[in-house]
Amino acid sequence: MSRRPTAGPGEGPRSAAARLTGRRAVGIRPLSGALAEVVLDDGHVVMVKHGDGPGAIRAEATGLRWLADAGAVRVPAVHGHDGQWLVTDRVPTGRPNAGSAARFGRELAALHAAGAPAFGAAPPGGPEDAYIGLAPMRNVPGADWPHWYAEHRVLPYLRGAVDNGTVRRPEAAVIERVCAHLPELAGPAEPPARLHGDLWHGNVLWGADGEIWLIDPAAHGGHRETDLAMLRLFGCPHLDRVLDGYQEVAPLADGWADRVGLHQLFPLLVHAVLFGRGYAEQALAVARAALTG
Repeated sequence: MSRRPTAGPGEGPRSAAARLTGRRAVGIRPLSGALAEVVLDDGHVVMVKHGDGPGAIRAEATGLRWLADAGAVRVPAVHGHDGQWLVTDRVPTGRPNAGSAARFGRELAALHAAGAPAFGAAPPGGPEDAYIGLAPMRNVPGADWPHWYAEHRVLPYLRGAVDNGTVRRPEAAVIERVCAHLPELAGPAEPPARLHGDLWHGNVLWGADGEIWLIDPAAHGGHRETDLAMLRLFGCPHLDRVLDGYQEVAPLADGWADRVGLHQLFPLLVHAVLFGRGYAEQALAVARAALTG
């Protein structure tokens, strides 16, 4: 049985690409300290990503494959990964357009409908301790969305924001009250959806082929309105067309627009922990709005 060569000390993206694809790397273009484009000897260009957090690369690789398995959205093919490196296809990018947006909405609805075993379920083979961006994120299954969302998505980051002084202790009570009232605020019960999990516009690539591709997932079982709320939070070109396409396939429950803030609490608190007070103030504002109806 053949074995993949192991990483050498101080390995870089070029040698990692060669080792994980079995092809010679003939060129490289660094994009950041953790990401590079590497040209292989057959002309194929791949993205090579370095991950420092334990389990981060495995979480991303299994997430990409789980999304691909739904047969609904386009994600870059995974060519190889290990504890430190991930090699995927590069997606040549184009310009946003309304037709692609509506088609993506329909595809996103189909992805969500592919489902998950439970709220909080990790992709098959994925770690329980995963990441959303640079922040740790635990994939722990729960029986119902309101209690799971409070315990494993909102409150851990609220505690982190309080501990680092981004949210003041008296302010935390507002978000804690929202968590206590989630069973009444969450709307009709829905089955667990297969989520991308970090669906801000930077992870939505408008391909040169006219299609939309998704990258950098924090995939897990969750509520479908969370992905849509993330798209709205950080802006997405032609979002109205995305939502129109989505609703053609899978109409959202009554009152979904009023629940957007609830679903934004999670990413806002993640950003408060990572990036500071401005996001904490946004989280507090949506929490107060949820309580006042």
